This record gives sequence, C-alpha cells and structure tokens, in this order.
Amino acid sequence: MTLSIQSAIRSVQSLDAVPTIMQMIAEATGLRFVCVAKVTASSWTACAVLDKVNFNLHPGDELEVQTTLCDEVRSLNQPIVIENVNQDKTFCKHHTPKTYGFKSYFSFPIYGPDGEFFGTLCGLDPMPAELKTPELYNTLSLFAELISRQLKTEKRLSEAEAALQDEQDMAKLREQYIGVLGHDLRTPLSSISMGLDVLSDMQLPKADPILIRMNRSVQRISRLITDVMDFTHSKMGSGIPLNLIESDDLASVLHHSIAELVNLYQPPFLTTDIDIQGTIKCDPARIGQLLSNLLINALVHGDTQKPIAVSANYFNGQLTVKVANEGKAIAAATLSRLFEPFWREPSKNPKKGLGLGLFIASEIAKAHNGKLEAHSDANSTSFTFSATL
Repeated sequence: MTLSIQSAIRSVQSLDAVPTIMQMIAEATGLRFVCVAKVTASSWTACAVLDKVNFNLHPGDELEVQTTLCDEVRSLNQPIVIENVNQDKTFCKHHTPKTYGFKSYFSFPIYGPDGEFFGTLCGLDPMPAELKTPELYNTLSLFAELISRQLKTEKRLSEAEAALQDEQDMAKLREQYIGVLGHDLRTPLSSISMGLDVLSDMQLPKADPILIRMNRSVQRISRLITDVMDFTHSKMGSGIPLNLIESDDLASVLHHSIAELVNLYQPPFLTTDIDIQGTIKCDPARIGQLLSNLLINALVHGDTQKPIAVSANYFNGQLTVKVANEGKAIAAATLSRLFEPFWREPSKNPKKGLGLGLFIASEIAKAHNGKLEAHSDANSTSFTFSATL
C-alpha cells in the first residue's frame, strides 16, 4: 500500500462525521453496505466501511479497480445510481453487479482538498432499493460534498497544526539560544563591571567622568539583556518567572532601585513616598525591576524640568506602586498600546531602548496576579501597579 493511500485512509478515519453519515445513509436508503473509498486509476481502497451484509471488506482492504463501478465514476466524474440492476438498461449486463452480487447501488464522487478526484461515497445491497427520488439523490450528493469539505478542512487543520508545531520548535530553539547568549554576554559584562569598580577605587579624578559613562553603559546593557530574556520567557507562554518569598524588606529594595537610577540619570526633581511595613509574599527583585522600568520610562519620556513622584504603600493586603511625571498628555490611542512589546509612537526616537520596559512591567504585574494601569491627562501621566498580596 502506497504512502498516499495510507494517508488517504488516515484522513477519512480522522473525520468524526463519517461514521454518522454512513449510518444515516444506511437508514435513509435501506442499503446495508456503505463505504468511503479512495479510488485511483490503478487502485480501489476502502477507507471507512459500514457492513451489515457480511461483505467482508474492512478499512485498508483493496479491490481490483477495474472490477468496480467506482472506476467509471472516476472516469466520467459523474455519480451512478442503480435501483434494480435487473431492470437497468445500462448496467443489467455489466460484470460488476454479477461479480459482487448486488441489485441496488450508488456511487458519488468525493473530491480532495485541492479539488482533485479523491474517491467515492458508495453503497450497495443484494436487494433492490428505491434510490432515484430527487430527495434521496440530493441527500446522497450533499453527503458526498460534505465529506469533500471535511477532507479539505482536515488538511488545512493538519497543515496548521504542523506549522504550529514547527513554530513551537523554533520558539524553543530561540529561547535556548537567547538563554545561552544572555549567559555568554553577562560573563564579559561582569568582568567589565568589576574592572570599573577597581578603577573607581583608584581615585583618578580625570577618569571619573569616563568611568561614570562606562558604568552607565554597563548597567544599560545589563538591563537590555534582562529585558530580552524576560520577553522570551513571556512570549513562550511560561510568563515572567518569579521567586516568591516572604519578604520584610521590599521597601529597601524599592529605595535601592530608585537610588540606582538617580545615580545614572540625576533627575533634577524626584520625590519618594514609600510606606511598606510587614511581611509580603512576593518576588522583591521583580517588583524592584517593575519600579525601575516605570521610573526609566518617566525619566526618558517625561518633562525633564518637571518633578517625578514615586510612591508605594501596603495596606490591608493591597500593594500599590505608582510613578507619576508631568509632561505632554499621551493620546488615548497611544495609551492603549503602551504595554505592547517593541511598540513606540512613530515620532519617538528609535534609539531609546527596545520598547520592552513597560511590557515587562505589565508581565511582572500579571505574574503577581495584579494589574498595571496607565493614566494620562494635561496635568500628569501615571503608571500604577496594584496587587493583593
């Protein structure tokens, strides 16, 4: 049996509607043998069988195609219907009824996914049956057409599933590649950072401005690596990974995140109001990262001559972290897309990061079963993270 024939059998067998269709045809016509067959110029193969007359034919069994009337259906591309072969002028002396011992018979063409001839929907019985009524003829024709459409749908589904599997395999490969790349980049970056620390300790006044710029670049590259790796985790469906602990020092983590950025960006106006007491089950490092991303967004896109306000509090199990800055109001259409990865307004400077900061912040919020909301008007723009922890 050729691979194409095996594939045809699997395609028909995968159609859940086929057994029901054959049973309905048997009940409507009174015929006790109904079959879906794959028919070519050189072969006839049963793909699905309903047999109540012990014809002893099963899926995968073959007949010599020249002994069947399905071969004529293929050649003429027309259905054949016989109510009583003894009274049928065309087929009363045909060898096929004598070979297989039937009196009533029908065979309708079925077409494959690309419109090519696939095979037939056929049935037979040793007894005569009334098959040529317009209603029954149309019913058989519609059932054959339905199977044709199902084969087309099944092929599209199979192709889509195969494409999806290929994409998932490629995505896993990309994630592994990015993981290795991120690790390989962090190693030399760590060496550079250590070298900068050593040079800073040597107290070389003339080199201080250069060392500061180099340190900023190292931290920026580190953030870019983290953003790309977090994005990969999120798009792979695993979400942002968390290390949940019972933390009693979230406030100090947030203060540290703010201090790092103040040293890098040196904003002229920044106020903080952090009131977090008690123990919170969360990932402190991730929430610190969320605050950093929001604060960087405010530092880069806000009015540099206007104040930035950072606040955080924990009350009745509700953690809230907010960053607000003044500047031009964000349009509603833009506001709705801020949390999309790699998205920026067309007028924005393309050199300002990867466009992942707000997306990753929103994913960290989701990972904590919380939400990140943006609000903007003529007075200020704010981003607020809230979660019940």
